[in-house]
Amino acid sequence: MPAKDALIADPAGILTALLVVLAAIFWFGETGPGRRLFGVVPRLVFCYFIPTTLTTFGILPDSSPLYDWIKSYLLPASLVLLILALDVPGILRLGPKAVVMLLAGTAGVVIGAPIALWVFSGLVPADTWQGMTALSGSWIGGGANMVALAQIAGTSESMFGMMVIVDVAVANVWMGVLLYMAGQSERIDRWMGADTSAIEHLKHRVSEFEARTSRVPQLPDLIMIVAVGFAGMWVATLAAGPLAQAAPIFSATVWKFILVTALAAGLSFSPVRQLEGAGASKIGSLMLYLLVASIGAHANFLEMREAPLLIAVGAVWMLCHVTVLLLVARMIRAPVFLIAVGSQANIGGAASAPVVASAFHPGLAPVGVLLAVAGYVLGTYAGLACMWLLRAVAGVQ
Repeated sequence: MPAKDALIADPAGILTALLVVLAAIFWFGETGPGRRLFGVVPRLVFCYFIPTTLTTFGILPDSSPLYDWIKSYLLPASLVLLILALDVPGILRLGPKAVVMLLAGTAGVVIGAPIALWVFSGLVPADTWQGMTALSGSWIGGGANMVALAQIAGTSESMFGMMVIVDVAVANVWMGVLLYMAGQSERIDRWMGADTSAIEHLKHRVSEFEARTSRVPQLPDLIMIVAVGFAGMWVATLAAGPLAQAAPIFSATVWKFILVTALAAGLSFSPVRQLEGAGASKIGSLMLYLLVASIGAHANFLEMREAPLLIAVGAVWMLCHVTVLLLVARMIRAPVFLIAVGSQANIGGAASAPVVASAFHPGLAPVGVLLAVAGYVLGTYAGLACMWLLRAVAGVQ
């Protein structure tokens, strides 16, 4: 709905409405019914669809300068803060099998996307490759990568909305399967002939990581976190234009996200990474939730009529991901714990990978976080590779 026809049209009012929606969702999440509901359906889904509902009923507009500002500036700033927690040495200490399964999950997503698009070629909308590019970002890292890849590929708001439906329908079913596998892990490990000796070592390393990074944030910490996020965004934005002119293989938008990812990964090796202990990723997540809410307000339920066929595309895509995971796991004798967490670190990101990890053992939840943070880094780069493959299948020059 155009801004002039919406009940709330000015940017300040829209921002207030989006923040109130987020506050209500998180408040409800602290209640008993909320914990049960969000244990099944991630709250991020509601952060998207409630604003979509408000737009459908004419309360919020489907376009606003506020939405553009949030996408242009809050998105790269949130990526800086989310990737800042990357602990490359810590991930390597988890053992090579953990990293191999994470990469196998990523490869399954990248390989499965063009296969699924080819299977349904001629049956789905012409811009499906753009929506699948966005979804590849979500399935290799999380929501921030999804929005970044959507912006890079030029995904429409209606197609983005349909891909959110695909994400919910397919990824949540797979997460349910993973949680069931957690209860059958011993039996599956015996069948796979898996070597589970590294799991006890993982528990010890996770405990050390938690003790080393956690602290109560102080005001200087919070100011520094916000400054680092926006400084990374600003530097990447300034450098993206000249780089796009010097190396036109990528647009300025693509260069901006490549630079943001590289800059944040570099900072993870510096003392700045200690800001994660004070809540850098939480502030990054706040930006992400506001971003998703603004994207949701762009969409309209009336434009999502073709979602059921796209869910079938997503199901074939997920089947390819699972096939690659199981083949690699059988080859290296990886325990089902690493299969599940390696998969969910890709498909669900930091929001749900710890849930799957803790289903095996509560002390292993941070392992999901570590691998999911690595997925944030992989998301942009692997998503670009996936986009090129999808463009080739779609016949786009």
